[in-house]
Amino acid sequence: MLNVKKEKKRRNQQGKSSSKPSKLKPNSKLKQSDDFGVIVFPAQCHRFVSERGGKSSSNLYCGLFPWKLSPGTRIAPNPWPNSEGMATPVEPPNGVRIQGKHYYSMWQTLFEIDTKYVPIKPIGRGAYGIVCSSVNRETTEKVAIKKIHNAFENRVDALRTLRELKLLRHLLHKNVIALKDVMMPVQRRSFKDVYLVYELMDTDLHQIIKSSQALTNDHCQYFLFQLLRGLKYLHSANILHRDLKPGNLLINANCDLKICDFGLARTSNGKNQFMTEYVVTRWYRAPELLLCCDNYGTSIDVWSVGCIFAELLGRKPIFPGTECLDQLKLIISILGSQREEGLEFIDNSKAKKYIKSLPYSPGTPFSRLYPNADPLAIDLLQKMLVFDPSKRITVTGALEHPYMSLLYDPSSNPPAQVPIDLDIDEELGEEMIREMMWKEMLHYHPEAVAVNGKVHS
Repeated sequence: MLNVKKEKKRRNQQGKSSSKPSKLKPNSKLKQSDDFGVIVFPAQCHRFVSERGGKSSSNLYCGLFPWKLSPGTRIAPNPWPNSEGMATPVEPPNGVRIQGKHYYSMWQTLFEIDTKYVPIKPIGRGAYGIVCSSVNRETTEKVAIKKIHNAFENRVDALRTLRELKLLRHLLHKNVIALKDVMMPVQRRSFKDVYLVYELMDTDLHQIIKSSQALTNDHCQYFLFQLLRGLKYLHSANILHRDLKPGNLLINANCDLKICDFGLARTSNGKNQFMTEYVVTRWYRAPELLLCCDNYGTSIDVWSVGCIFAELLGRKPIFPGTECLDQLKLIISILGSQREEGLEFIDNSKAKKYIKSLPYSPGTPFSRLYPNADPLAIDLLQKMLVFDPSKRITVTGALEHPYMSLLYDPSSNPPAQVPIDLDIDEELGEEMIREMMWKEMLHYHPEAVAVNGKVHS
């Protein structure tokens, strides 16, 4: 049995002069190429790129950029096979140019964007639309522009976009993605597309985990620390993220991590509890959600963090269930069968009956699943992945755990200034959602407020 207190004291004595592993500081001689869009991780960032005969054996590629480097490949200034992938200036569809806008085509998609942004190339595609990298010519800052095509075609998706707009306007933290701008459409009552401008990151944690690059204990520790620090800030603002997964954790070449995608976020005391079926990607979904419990809290995010941490340690999902019942079986097979007192939180009688009906499982020790992991990492993982949410460690408790002791400083991690009220009527119609989005856009455009009147928070 690990003596956590003794181990914490020993490590603090070893590393008390440093609050952050020095190896995670970027090497100024190895920075990401400004032109290529390909990650070049700094050598001091724990050698993501290994060397063989002086040539990079890196197969790490950015999830936002759809090309891959082979061993020894020389990077060309334009990694796209042809100009089709780059942003191409085009004429407006109706031949009429709108003042302050210019037009580009990327992946056969029209971008009608503010002239202060110069698009470079598309870097991602999803159900929502397309993301392109761009430069703000006024500030020279690189940004990511997400075009949400026909934003009001699906009311649920439109509500997710509105929720993210309202939330990110209030959030300011180094481990939360920053929404820099929301472009103003020309027509207030009939606009269909929405353009969101975020700070630009290089990749996401999912792509790093599935790459062939080595992940050291220091990588796992530092990524986990930043995730917990950002989550502590969100919880202090009264916000549950509810969809934490590796793909929603953006990473840059300096190993900085930022939480993104707040479309499913809610206030922790929200009036609408909470569309349980549609919360959290299944593999990262807490038992209380799988068991359809009516009330849940911040512990659902802690469970997701535990699943992400396990995936960092093992380079594969710990609970890759095919559907909800299979997900529960996988969890029980690893955590072991639960005693009666560990099931008291289940308020659904059928769900409790199902759990009791599962074959007995002694469980599998995490130390056996991850034999090369730091013993303190295993200890923290055990405290995160607890079946009963009331017994699960809190975010603050995780940050204060000995595994985080060299990184966490409570005095440098202040809470959010005020709790955020994110309650939005789920029954809002298209016209009202559009009007509320317009008002959110005005917060980023003081010049438009003078024309459209006062904006209320």
